[in-house]
Amino acid sequence: MRAQSRASRVVMAVGVVSALSLLAACAGGEGAPIGANADDNSTAADGSIVLEFSQWWEPELPKGSLRGMMDEFEKANPGVKVKLISAPYASTQQQTVAGAASKTLADVVGLDGAWVNDFSKQKAITNLTALMQESGYDDSELASQIKVDGNTYMIPVVNFVYPMFTNDSLLAKAGVNAPPSTRTEFVDAAKKVTASGKGNSGWVLPLAQDAPNGIQNDVMSWVWASGGSMLKDGQPDLTNSSVKSVVEFIKELNDAKAIAAGALTMKEQDKVEQFTNGRVGMMIDSLAHINLIRENAPDLKFSISAIPAEDGYTGKRGMPYASWGIGVSENSKHKKEALKLVEFLMSKDTNSKLSSVANAFPGNKESVPDFVQSDEMFKTAFDIWNKGVPANEFTGLPTAEDLMRSFDVELQKTLAENQPVDTTLNNAQKAWSAKF
Repeated sequence: MRAQSRASRVVMAVGVVSALSLLAACAGGEGAPIGANADDNSTAADGSIVLEFSQWWEPELPKGSLRGMMDEFEKANPGVKVKLISAPYASTQQQTVAGAASKTLADVVGLDGAWVNDFSKQKAITNLTALMQESGYDDSELASQIKVDGNTYMIPVVNFVYPMFTNDSLLAKAGVNAPPSTRTEFVDAAKKVTASGKGNSGWVLPLAQDAPNGIQNDVMSWVWASGGSMLKDGQPDLTNSSVKSVVEFIKELNDAKAIAAGALTMKEQDKVEQFTNGRVGMMIDSLAHINLIRENAPDLKFSISAIPAEDGYTGKRGMPYASWGIGVSENSKHKKEALKLVEFLMSKDTNSKLSSVANAFPGNKESVPDFVQSDEMFKTAFDIWNKGVPANEFTGLPTAEDLMRSFDVELQKTLAENQPVDTTLNNAQKAWSAKF
């Protein structure tokens, strides 16, 4: 599974003591060395500067591809070497939290957007706006930047979009000839697939509270798809009509038993498994799972399309996404060189190459991944991406996982206990306001 599905998960702030305990616990594992500031290892024997670059990307990419890019960077920047500190996402997550708390982050650090607020407040990652201005870096080609209090702390390097997947065979057998484009069409299709029998369900919705990213990817994505928002002036706004209509929409599907059983304890990987096994008609999921589904179910006929919008909506559709982000340690001794590495990864050619091998969309507006020329489904996704607006309001929020979980708790009360929608939204609003 690609890291962007996990990348939508977030890290809660931890104290220095617990963070250091995590660091100690990971000390013997893969990617255990962390932070150029833990000891003075920032100069090679030949006098070259050594940049440490911690990330979870290398295990997700074809073998040798990221190292090859670093070799290209070193060739173009004599006197600078890059040491990759690579580990799976979960390990990198733990180590980055520990490094942020103890001020021992690597010079260049892979970031999940949901970590940025906490790390910036800890002064663990540097203000990239100021660093780019000092270095004269032109950021006009960057597709997006993640800001806190008006300053950039993370740059999305590649983006993983979350469109709607449809099992075309199940839909056709249920009398649905095309993927739905509106909520009314979606409800109709979901009910028809469920009524077709053989234990099939119209939609799969993961709402496990211990991995609550379903609130981001599978719930709020409906709000963003129709131009709505869960925020107002940067503060929680969960009682507005856009959010309410989505919760009512989900309740309608739940009451009609059109959602796959076990939603309240289901995680993202369970959702993908159910779709791959041909048991559900529709799901919202990461584009990167296309190849996984093809590999595990070569006979499954499926397609992707934009998330259906509210009836009558004609504006640009918000497209949920997750990113491999990048930042620079505040305590790095080599910020200038670190920014050069960031600039290299964001350059048109390198970003095209990286997005191609990652099956992702580029963070440089001028870059085009190779697969959009050779794979019709990826080309369709790229067209959806370009016609819509990237949307993920959880990025940059404080304790984003807690926000997802508190909303999840209340939503489950509506679905399982018939709690009134207004009560659910008012309770979630109170919980969120306390976090802000």
